[in-house]
Amino acid sequence: MITQDQLKDVLERVESLHKYLEIDKKKIEFEEEDLRTQAPDFWEDRLRAEEQMKKVKGIKKWIDGYNDVKSKADELQLAFDFYKEEMVTEEEVDADYDAAIEAIEALELKNMLRQKEDPMECVLKINSGAGGTESQDWASMLMRMYQRWAEAHGYKVSIADLQDGDEAGIKSVTMEIQGGEYAYGYLKSENGVHRLVRVSPFNAQGKRMTSFASVFVSPLVDDTIEVYVDPAKLSWDTFRSSGAGGQNVNKVESGVRLRYWYSDPDTGEEEEILIENTETRDQPKNKEKAMLLLKSQLYDRAMKKRLEAQAKIEAGKKKIEWGSQIRSYVFDDRRVKDHRTNYQTSDVDAVMDGKIDGFIKAYLMEFPVTEEEN
Repeated sequence: MITQDQLKDVLERVESLHKYLEIDKKKIEFEEEDLRTQAPDFWEDRLRAEEQMKKVKGIKKWIDGYNDVKSKADELQLAFDFYKEEMVTEEEVDADYDAAIEAIEALELKNMLRQKEDPMECVLKINSGAGGTESQDWASMLMRMYQRWAEAHGYKVSIADLQDGDEAGIKSVTMEIQGGEYAYGYLKSENGVHRLVRVSPFNAQGKRMTSFASVFVSPLVDDTIEVYVDPAKLSWDTFRSSGAGGQNVNKVESGVRLRYWYSDPDTGEEEEILIENTETRDQPKNKEKAMLLLKSQLYDRAMKKRLEAQAKIEAGKKKIEWGSQIRSYVFDDRRVKDHRTNYQTSDVDAVMDGKIDGFIKAYLMEFPVTEEEN
């Protein structure tokens, strides 16, 4: 049974959310912005209209989220009072407490996602490291982990490109996490190198082996975001997508390979960005998707330069290295540990089944980005 202090804590956190989220101000803002969508010529400019609708829905989600939290807190208060009169059981009060805490923590976490890219969908790419079959198997395990996480949170996962491993697993995969807000905000915590330590099933001597795979997460841009692509630095190749054989084998060159020479605006150093897309058997659609992925990468690079510049200005800010080793998964010791936050768990199976919210929350708590950094 919860205590009076626990109830008081819940009510205070709800009141704090009302203040931090500026709910009263958001309600007025929602009415004003929603009124704009009722103009007779609203849909004449489709892109502008879609952007406005997205803005209205975004404001409403904050209001609805707070209302849900407030409702659960009120139910808890009522249950606590009813318990004194023996009208509800201890178990019912505790269940209402758990529901209120879960809703509060979810909204508090969302409130920490203040970077303007955070609400966006995302592209997640996994590359296996050196180590052959073992690291390729590890890359496929990570792919499954993120697919499970996305499905559990109501996102849709599509595979833009997948390169199978030589014997097992995958060499690389590019996944798009769509169908909901804040996919990038949550998954940006996964950027970096993931290390696996286990007794390898591919090693005849049963030795303990270490494998690496890198994860890259970038915001997925849409038509409302303008990203300049220099046509002079762009080139295309086409190739046959691998099929299942027989009647299903692809006899046309529907796969596309995009090459773009990116120039660092600060150093002038050039680098080739290579994107392959074999998502469909329709070459024009694959080209369109490849361009979208290129724009997402260019947007991501510009965003990170902006954040790096801000980090230099702020004295004492912890530096986050995007390409560094971020997490170790030690199967034999039943331990998964994040090296940036020191958050760890012994439930390895749950983590590999996509239950990584603890790591995500710890990261966002350790490395918050305020609105002033935008």
